[in-house]
Amino acid sequence: METDNKTAVTTFNLLGFGNAPELQIPLFLLFLIIYSVTMAGNIIIIVLVITDHHLHTPMYFFLGNLSCLETFYTSTLLPRMLASFLTGNKTISLWGCFIQLYCFGMLVVAECYLLASMSYDRYLAICRPLQYATLMSRRLCFLLSALSWLCGITVMTLVMSLMSQLKYCGPNEIDHFFCELTPVINLSCSDTTLVTLVGLTVSFIDTVPSFLLTLLSYVCIIAAIIRIPTSDGREKAFSTCSSHLIVVSIFYGSLIFVYALPKKEALREVDKIFSVFYTVLTPLINPLIYSLRNQEVKKALKRAIHKCGILK
Repeated sequence: METDNKTAVTTFNLLGFGNAPELQIPLFLLFLIIYSVTMAGNIIIIVLVITDHHLHTPMYFFLGNLSCLETFYTSTLLPRMLASFLTGNKTISLWGCFIQLYCFGMLVVAECYLLASMSYDRYLAICRPLQYATLMSRRLCFLLSALSWLCGITVMTLVMSLMSQLKYCGPNEIDHFFCELTPVINLSCSDTTLVTLVGLTVSFIDTVPSFLLTLLSYVCIIAAIIRIPTSDGREKAFSTCSSHLIVVSIFYGSLIFVYALPKKEALREVDKIFSVFYTVLTPLINPLIYSLRNQEVKKALKRAIHKCGILK
C-alpha cells in the first residue's frame, strides 16, 4: 500500500559526466567530432562492401555487418548525449529510457556474436585455407550474421518484457550517460529478483561463450602463424586478423572491467570511462583501422573515388 501511494516516476535524470558548465561545450565538440567520424567511416565501409565486387568475400561481408551494427549502436547513444551537452536537459522519459536500453542491449549482444563469427572466419582462412571456400559459404555467412542479430533481438525482448512490469516510484537519477540495465533496475520499487536473475543469466550466456570462442580462435590463429616458416608469410597472415583483434580486445576488455569487477563507489567514474571505450571508441576505431591498415579497402575507396570522377 505504501508503494501504491507513491507518485509513479515518468522521467529519469541521466547525470552523465557531471554538472561542470565549463566542460559542456568542450565535451559536446569532442563527441560531435567522434560521432561524425564514426558515422562517416562506417557508412563508407558499408557502401564499399555493397558496391565493390572485390569486397564480396566473407571477411568483408562480416565487416559490412559490423559497420551497420555500429552505425545504429552509436546513433542509439550519442545524439541524446550531444543534446544534453548543448541544452543542459538531462531528463529522459521512462519509455525513452526503455527504448534506448533495448536498442543498446540488442546491439551489444549482436556484436558479441558477430565478433565471434568474424574470429571463426579468420580461423578458417588462416588455419584451414584449402577448405576455406567450401566451409565458409555464402549460406553460412548469412546464417551466422542473421543469428547474431536474432539473438540480440530475442534476448532483449525477453529482458524488456520483464522490465516493463516494474514500477518506479522512488529516486529517478541514473549516474551514467545512458540508460544501462543495472542502474535502471536498481531504481525500481518492485521486486527485481526475477529480472536481475534473467539479466545475469543471459549476460553470461551471450558474452562468455562468444568470448571463449573468439579467444580460442585467436589462440589457434597465433599458433598457426608461428609455424609459418617465412617472416613475410607470418606478417601477411597476421595482418589479416590484427585489425579484428584490436577491436575485440578493446570491446571485451572494457566489458569485462565494467561488468565483471565488483561495483564500488570509488570506481563509478572509472566505469563511465571504460563504458565510453565499448560504446563510443569501438565504433570509432572500426572504420579507422580497417581503412588505414587494409590495402583492399584502400584500393576499393580509390576505385570508388575515380568512378565518381572526384579524382582523374
